[in-house]
Amino acid sequence: MKLSVDGLLVYFPYDYIYPEQFAYMLELKKGLDAKGHCLLEMPSGTGKTVSLLSLIVAYMIANPLNVTKLIYCSRTVPEIEKVLEELKKLMAYYERERGQKPKMVGLVLSSRKNMCIHPQVSKERDGKIVDGRCHGLTASYIRERHNYDDSVPICSFYEGFDIEGREVQLEPGVYSLDDLKEYGQERNWCPYFLARYTILYANIVVYSYHYLLDPKIADIVSKELSKSSVVVFDEAHNIDNVCIDSMSVKINRRIIDRSTANIQLLEQTVNEMKEDDAKKLKEEYQRLVEGLRDASVARETDVVLSNPVLPDEVLKEAVPGSIRTAEHFVGFLKRFVEYLKTRLRVQHVVLESPAGFLKDVYQKVCIDRKPLRFCHERLASLLRTLEIADLTDFSPLILITHLATLVSTYTKGFTIIVEPFDDKTPTVSNPILHFSCLDSSIAIKPVFDRFQTVVITSGTLSPLDMYPKILDFHPVIMSSFTMTLTRPCLLPMIVSKGNDQVAISSRFETREDVAVVRNYGQLLVEIATIVPDGVVCFFTSYLYMESVVASWYDQGVVDSLQRNKLLFIETQDAAETSLALLNYIRACESGRGAVLLSVARGKVSEGVDFDHHLGRAVLMFGIPYVYTQSRILRARLEYLRDQFQIRENDFLTFDAMRHAAQCVGRVIRGKTDYGIMIFADKRFSRSDKRNKLPKWIQEHLKDSLCNLSTEEAVQLAKRWLRQMAQPFSREDQLGFSLLTLEQLQSEEMQRKQQKAAEQKL
Repeated sequence: MKLSVDGLLVYFPYDYIYPEQFAYMLELKKGLDAKGHCLLEMPSGTGKTVSLLSLIVAYMIANPLNVTKLIYCSRTVPEIEKVLEELKKLMAYYERERGQKPKMVGLVLSSRKNMCIHPQVSKERDGKIVDGRCHGLTASYIRERHNYDDSVPICSFYEGFDIEGREVQLEPGVYSLDDLKEYGQERNWCPYFLARYTILYANIVVYSYHYLLDPKIADIVSKELSKSSVVVFDEAHNIDNVCIDSMSVKINRRIIDRSTANIQLLEQTVNEMKEDDAKKLKEEYQRLVEGLRDASVARETDVVLSNPVLPDEVLKEAVPGSIRTAEHFVGFLKRFVEYLKTRLRVQHVVLESPAGFLKDVYQKVCIDRKPLRFCHERLASLLRTLEIADLTDFSPLILITHLATLVSTYTKGFTIIVEPFDDKTPTVSNPILHFSCLDSSIAIKPVFDRFQTVVITSGTLSPLDMYPKILDFHPVIMSSFTMTLTRPCLLPMIVSKGNDQVAISSRFETREDVAVVRNYGQLLVEIATIVPDGVVCFFTSYLYMESVVASWYDQGVVDSLQRNKLLFIETQDAAETSLALLNYIRACESGRGAVLLSVARGKVSEGVDFDHHLGRAVLMFGIPYVYTQSRILRARLEYLRDQFQIRENDFLTFDAMRHAAQCVGRVIRGKTDYGIMIFADKRFSRSDKRNKLPKWIQEHLKDSLCNLSTEEAVQLAKRWLRQMAQPFSREDQLGFSLLTLEQLQSEEMQRKQQKAAEQKL
């Protein structure tokens, strides 16, 4: 289908289009024309990805000087692969219609763990180990040693790429992870470094958020990307949390002890080099005196030693004299680590600002701010000079230098909290120092400032007005789209009481009440009895789920449940959860049906789609408020109140409702799908909660579907399921929720005529 979107010819690779897809493209086009940032919410399963790709690719072809690159960021590898599948369909459609593919290169960049084809290294499961082993085979000094000693192993795939790969550009086309691996095997080139090199000239790059938002990685991977790029953050409802995590550091005793061991090894290696090859240390010192960054090798082969956001003006300064020589720097690290050790000897919680921390470190161990700022850069230089093969051994010390550089670079928007106990073991002494970022705008500000258009989009961004505040930006376009439906394939309900009329809620005061837990159990049993196939439940936390399931065993709820369906439970162990999920899918596929108990903010709530028979009903037991006794959260709430005038309750409710919407949104993945959404907590009936749900859910949540009892909800669900069981085909949607090109043009003509008539009036 070829569309005209506000005068732009767009190739859309399907025969039909949803009205909301066209509306979405119109708003996106306005944002691109204005060269500004956009905030767009579009319901799950309405073809957001293909709409984005079709419009932006068409815009790049029509305006090659204005937009040169599309950088598409998604959260997980499966989501990234889906983007590439849609992009392949789009390019194939261009080829069919125009007789040739657009001269565009689209590819994926992922971690070494996902891209490595080395026979031994690729067997490792831990990403850090893969990174370390890769560095040990590709570092320049390792390759130099191999030149005069064949027994030193190197990576033949990296060598192949280094000899030929830099001279050859990839043919136009779309390259997924498997395509790049296959290409690498054929030519004996490393897919990871091929992708790292290719993203500089590729037209479309698909990768994880962290390649742009985590400064330690962005400084290496994304620094050369052109400013005339459009950046898309898909599934961006949690983008503020990603920003905060990328700028925060956590130090405990184990890291301190391992750092001490790292320093001893460093000292020993420096002494050996002084005896064997003093010239190298002198050369390094000379480079540092001249103020040159010794990072050229690291940029080529290393992400482990990346720099945690030192502003460019700082990097132009010379490394301070007090840490230029290797011995002085090792002594400096010793003093700093000993200081951190004393800070962890606490009996009560300590809250401190970065400025207070810097003052204390100067008074106690005479360490000034400037050498701390260059601490990470200096360690990176020394490790390269010492030719350390396996950098994973030094990851604790690298983390300590991250802390040193961050605490001395940023004074506003961060806090330091030292806690004597871990939350999981509140009675066992296990002190932790949190250097925590409170302001999510710090990590994303360079992205907004640098690229002309940044699109933040998801199915659950409501309420939209919160994101410009917490990310501190001014969108030119801010829109929320609804889902046009031929049949009501969505049934949201708020169940506020059991059949015994006892109010149900996960509020702290009532959550342990026997009647509340029993009513939750009865609701689940009755829904599992009438709903075919899969039923997914979400609890507010792992702890709450464990206590409720334990009570259900005693009350006989679990036995009643298992008479109808198999029961699977998500745990905090990733391997166990993957196995439970696999068997849940098998049970649904076999027709037996199953119930999956999960947790909001867990793995299942974010990355898993329960389309069609895998999820016919989803229950949200309670409102998933974040744990409000967390001192880090308290500090962040205080900061949001002082800096952005966001009230504590507003932010907590916004955060809880976006996670609730994300959980229930898993059940509907398209217009031919159908599902029941049950919000099981009386507080959902309040307008301050309901109004924060996405527009496309609110539209179907009529007053008659609020404040229901278990029995009323079950009767409504029965009637609705009978209605949904009637045959339904694509033809039934035509002309209303699914449009042909002619119908779309006719609707557009009517809309323009109506607009013109309104203007005359």
